[in-house]
Amino acid sequence: MNHHGTEILETNRLILRKFTLEDGKDMFNNWASSSAVTEFMTWPPYQSKRDVEEYIDKCIDDYRDMSNYNWCIVNRENNQAIGSIGVVSIREDISEAAIGYCLGERYWHQGIMTEAFNRVIQFLFKDVSVNRIKATHDTNNPNSGGVMRKCGLTYEGTLRKSAVNNTGVYDSAVYSILKSEYEK
Repeated sequence: MNHHGTEILETNRLILRKFTLEDGKDMFNNWASSSAVTEFMTWPPYQSKRDVEEYIDKCIDDYRDMSNYNWCIVNRENNQAIGSIGVVSIREDISEAAIGYCLGERYWHQGIMTEAFNRVIQFLFKDVSVNRIKATHDTNNPNSGGVMRKCGLTYEGTLRKSAVNNTGVYDSAVYSILKSEYEK
């Protein structure tokens, strides 16, 4: 793999970039404090802006690692931070990147996450040279699976009672796309 670190990526409606401390207010207000957004996440809703600041401080430290990919999703229309998408784990031995994402509730069902994920897929295959991208979701959150399918990922199966999130232990649906499939 050819690691570049978190670079600025752009789409028609979005800018994907590194988090900055100035994103704290938007992050807290638009998604991190929302119980609806965090229902299927592994982290609870943030209780204070200080919690968000600590998270962003950690992100900024992590950006020194060139194998770290963690984007703040910014809406071009209003220049607000509206969500995040990133590589949650890397397997160098098989050139695999696992993706995780979340988006503010008022931006759901507008194709925004699909747009962001498609751009990340393009970057990871073309620039980082990953061979496989995977993503998983709680089977009780089918909209997340819809994003994965719209981005060309193939459903591989469901791992029963294999993960934990804010709802408890859940069945995890696994999706992936290979570089050879993407290039077709």
